[in-house]
Amino acid sequence: MMDSEDIYENIQCGDFQDSTGPQTHNHNQDEEKDREHGRCRCVMVLLVFVGFICALLLLFITLQHISITAERELLKTYKNTVEELNHTISSLQHDNTDLKTDKHQLEEKYNSMSLEKHQLETKYNSLSLEKHQLETKYNSLSLKKQQLETSVDDLSAQKSQLQNNSNSLSQKKLELENRVTSLSDELKKAYSQYVFLLMSTEEKSWSDSRQFCRNHGGDLVIIKSEEKQRFISSVVKDDSWIGLSDTQTEGTMKWVDYSPLNQGFWASGEPNNAGVNEDCVELTPTRPVLNNWNDEPCSRGKKGICEK
Repeated sequence: MMDSEDIYENIQCGDFQDSTGPQTHNHNQDEEKDREHGRCRCVMVLLVFVGFICALLLLFITLQHISITAERELLKTYKNTVEELNHTISSLQHDNTDLKTDKHQLEEKYNSMSLEKHQLETKYNSLSLEKHQLETKYNSLSLKKQQLETSVDDLSAQKSQLQNNSNSLSQKKLELENRVTSLSDELKKAYSQYVFLLMSTEEKSWSDSRQFCRNHGGDLVIIKSEEKQRFISSVVKDDSWIGLSDTQTEGTMKWVDYSPLNQGFWASGEPNNAGVNEDCVELTPTRPVLNNWNDEPCSRGKKGICEK
């Protein structure tokens, strides 16, 4: 390839040669030619320098363009990166907010679960204590059960023995009832030989009942023995006056024949003179046979038991 300086030199020198035409070879012409040739070389050098400068400028511009383009792409990349970073930061901030919310919720849940754990531990301890107490109670009940089973066996044996005794007593009771019935019949027959009883049909005061008996040739009944008490209690059906009172002397019971009371068959707590002037005595057949006497006001209306 031809150097740029040679190209410009050939062009410029050719141009000067063509313009001069044929000249004579003299001294002035040679000097002029040398000067022209020197100017031509200067111009050529200048052109070469300018071309070199242009080439450098072109290279610089090209490099600058490439650099600017690269920077632009880099800036664009940076911008995209910044946008991505901003988006990432925004997303991270949002995630951070969510995480803080989740953290707060988890802390609340943790506190709640801690409280629940404490409550469960307390309940577990309580249940453990209750379990221990139940086991102790179970062991105690098991022992009691064994004792009760032993007691049941003993009671079963006792029940069997008592049943046998009951059967024996029932038989004896039946025999005694038959004997009592027989004795009662005999007693009634015995008393009927020397005692005649008469019951008033109307309820009267003690004095009127006694007068009723006298009108029929007798008096209110006198009871001085257990046999007679049993006999009269067996034949009387209603509360009735007997011939006993303390109308003459308060607190001193006497029979209608003025004999003192030696043996009485009083009900529990009697005589108590609980009412007003309870001076006369009644027999109540619904009470126990040997405990059926009661003091009452003499004015009360009752039937009377007469004997003669």
